[in-house]
Amino acid sequence: MNPLKFEQNRLLDIIAIGRLCIDLNANETNRPMEETSTFTKYVGGSPANIAIGSARLGQKTGFIGKVSDDQMGRFITNYLEENNIDTNGVTVDKTGAVTGLAFTEIKSPTDCSILMYRDNVADLKLHPSEVDEEYIKQSKALLISGTALAKSPSREAVFLALEYANKHNVTCFFDLDYRPYSWTDEAETAVYYNLAAEKCEVIIGTREEFDMMEKLLNIDKSDDSYTASRWFSYRADLVVIKHGGEGSIGYTKDGNSHRSGIFPAKVLKTFGAGDSYASAFIYGLMNGKEVSEAMKMGSASASIVISRHSCSDAMPTNEELNQHMETAVYEPAK
Repeated sequence: MNPLKFEQNRLLDIIAIGRLCIDLNANETNRPMEETSTFTKYVGGSPANIAIGSARLGQKTGFIGKVSDDQMGRFITNYLEENNIDTNGVTVDKTGAVTGLAFTEIKSPTDCSILMYRDNVADLKLHPSEVDEEYIKQSKALLISGTALAKSPSREAVFLALEYANKHNVTCFFDLDYRPYSWTDEAETAVYYNLAAEKCEVIIGTREEFDMMEKLLNIDKSDDSYTASRWFSYRADLVVIKHGGEGSIGYTKDGNSHRSGIFPAKVLKTFGAGDSYASAFIYGLMNGKEVSEAMKMGSASASIVISRHSCSDAMPTNEELNQHMETAVYEPAK
């Protein structure tokens, strides 16, 4: 079953809003960052990665965000356009803000970390006045992620985008993407995450991310079915809770649950898995796939990306994804 309905007479399939930054991924792997000398530059940021993944799969994709008025900002915008992403919603900062940087450390396939530089970044300067109602109205779906809620005025811009989306029957996807370094504390995070989730039809996150949201409400169950049922009293039609190597569970408002396993991979690094999962999962749902099949597509995409050096550049095409699903070993959820 697929509980989602999308307005078909729209110019765009999906618009993402939020973080646009630069990933600098270590070329020397299996060593700490102190011993790393060279890095390769990629476009990064969770919503940017998901948008790129969606475009690679063939969706008509747009973006709402803000970039710095410099070489890095132009690099990001050019890359989006080269990947057939509409940038009419991307504005250029004029206050001297910079592009956020994420240096990645790959000590081993399972020991990876990210060193973030997020002071005075352009993406968090996105203002509500730069969110165009007519632009959102042209899309079937809107994707938000948690990082853009961390600071004003980006926070207010996202909430305004959600209001426009709800007004014009644009399906809202919320990829939780909790990054503690972007926030003051968990209580602040939970307040805004819960408010945003109330306005979304699909919520995707890890068990740990949902636990963080529930802790503020003195809910200490860590129970998947209970978590999903909370959101069905708002707008949610589908809640997906990810459990890492154990796969994921999708809950629908009709009371059914859908389990997805994993595609074991030759892991190079762990980051990028969530973004690639989201892009293929959303693509599957928007193309009429059953929830369990869309989740399987997400798992396949994640296994491809964690075996490659980048996140954005590693996003598979539709052909690559289908071939991987046909030839790779799939381990069903236990």
